[in-house]
Amino acid sequence: MRNKIVDAAEAVAIIRSGDTVASSGFVGVGTPDEIIKALERRFVQTGEPRDLSLVFAAAPGDGADRGLNRLAHPGLIKRLVGGHFGLVPKLARMAVDNHVEAYNLPLGCVSHLFREIAGRKAGLLSKVGLGTFVDPANGGGKLNARTTEELVRMIEIDGEQWLFYKAFPINVAIIRGTTADHNGNISMEKEALTLDNLALATAAKNCKGFVIAQVERIAASGSLNPRHVKIPSVLIDCVVVAQPENHVQTYATGYNGAFSGELRAPADRNVPMALDNRKIIARRCALELPMGGVVNLGIGMPEGVASVAAEEKLFDFVTLTAEPGIIGGIPQGGLDFGASINAESIIDQNQMFDFYDGGGLDLACLGMAQVNGRGDVNVSLFNGRLAGAGGFINISQNARRLIFAGTFTTGGLKTSVVDGQLKILSEGKSSKFIDKVDQITFSGQLAATNRQPVLYVTERCVFRLTPEGLELIEIAPGIDMQRDILALMGFRPIVRAPKSMDVSLFSEALMQLDDRLLNRPLAERLSYDADRNTLFLGLDGYRVHRDADVEVIRASILELFHRVGRRFSAVVNYDSSYIAPDMAEKWFSMAAEVERTCYDHASRYTTSAFMRLKLGDALARRDVAPHIFETSADAHRFVE
Repeated sequence: MRNKIVDAAEAVAIIRSGDTVASSGFVGVGTPDEIIKALERRFVQTGEPRDLSLVFAAAPGDGADRGLNRLAHPGLIKRLVGGHFGLVPKLARMAVDNHVEAYNLPLGCVSHLFREIAGRKAGLLSKVGLGTFVDPANGGGKLNARTTEELVRMIEIDGEQWLFYKAFPINVAIIRGTTADHNGNISMEKEALTLDNLALATAAKNCKGFVIAQVERIAASGSLNPRHVKIPSVLIDCVVVAQPENHVQTYATGYNGAFSGELRAPADRNVPMALDNRKIIARRCALELPMGGVVNLGIGMPEGVASVAAEEKLFDFVTLTAEPGIIGGIPQGGLDFGASINAESIIDQNQMFDFYDGGGLDLACLGMAQVNGRGDVNVSLFNGRLAGAGGFINISQNARRLIFAGTFTTGGLKTSVVDGQLKILSEGKSSKFIDKVDQITFSGQLAATNRQPVLYVTERCVFRLTPEGLELIEIAPGIDMQRDILALMGFRPIVRAPKSMDVSLFSEALMQLDDRLLNRPLAERLSYDADRNTLFLGLDGYRVHRDADVEVIRASILELFHRVGRRFSAVVNYDSSYIAPDMAEKWFSMAAEVERTCYDHASRYTTSAFMRLKLGDALARRDVAPHIFETSADAHRFVE
């Protein structure tokens, strides 16, 4: 085998004018800065190559000058196809100013498209993007008038609407790893993420293109453990050894072994957040954390939920994830975003979006820039600023439950908490709740049709999505509804009977969330809707260890039956519940008894496949029809 080690200038010399170049990178994680710098240098010195089409999933950049920001030169770029633009503002400005063709597609769809291109498929078929600005009815992801080719089109299969994302050839893939041997085998042991490197390299190679890999060190041929090789030599054309300053682990951290799983960091002493807007919002969101569930926290305001979870010692009860492939641990923010301390697993980015798109998330908490009366949310293009959708569309459209988090107004908002009351000291210049959003990144109408539970959490109030639009359901103590909420909105929300936000949100003391979420009082678990003649029983997180845990449920359901005086339907949530093996017989006998006595129709739901199997078997053996579903929407639909 020939030696594939070359310098950066030799590597980028293979890039020709008009090529489609795809780069790895998530913020600074996996961003091949040595090669990007060399490409910029070649263009500045020679004027070549020109008219490149640049493709990226996440934005490989620092929000200033590093990463793909280096390539924002007139003449160098002809077309941009990206998932996120927030950290590559120089490229974003070229798109907004109509200087280049530009598309913003969902990050997960770009990630999956690399895999489809690798397999020489026609493109990607997905429901992600329906009802948003990516939908061809709303522009097809095109960002300016210069952009005319349709990369996304609507097709119908068996009466259902799907989006088809067109595949295109990739001529050059620029990827990053840790170690290479002289043959070109690449390992990634010090990288915080593996991203889409294998799919990208395969895509370029199968398009008869070139693959350039940046690494930090060289090993002897044949010395790498084959299980550690993430990209095999058959996919690699040349390898560039980077200078240390161009191969940092993240843009905020030169190297942390706990990011790459090479070591496990000791649990740091938690420093509580100050009691401000950010903490109030994070605490209210944390009240919705599903015990035993899987959660995604977006960048910005939602990052505070992880801090609250750490402060309240909830990490043993919930699994946090991040879209580039992180499962477990403590996801990081800022220029460390994408990395996680002490992750349980690091998988490829496209595999993570398989999990997300398939409905694997129990809850997602994301930011919001603009919201309208239908519940549509914009985070991608507002006030002339192109941030891009990133993974927002994939995540928001497919999570079982969803929270949007952010301050009510923006631009100078100052508040204080006095004696448990929220005081507005200085109002923000503009409200986020407006009549018309600049762009639809999340479709409230689609979510309402799919019966997806959605909350909009601010420091002063909470809204809920209903089929009729946004409903105001909670108001902070100290806030005047008319003056501080309704007068500042561009639309009139539904107002029925809003209640006060939990007073513990506005106290310096811990909320004791571990106890509250695991041991909710029965009064909060059981509700009866007289209009629908339906009982809603929330056994999520319920623990059955003794006879009393069984009897209190039996007594409550029978008491409701005698009070109502007729049979009713029931929807029972078993998410993250636990039934001790020695209590299973008593529990399921009780469940069968109350169903035969009290219920007209009953459905149960849980995300746990094992619990669904256990429930189904136990109820069937007691001659009770086991109508058991994976989602709340399916369970409600059955009863109705």
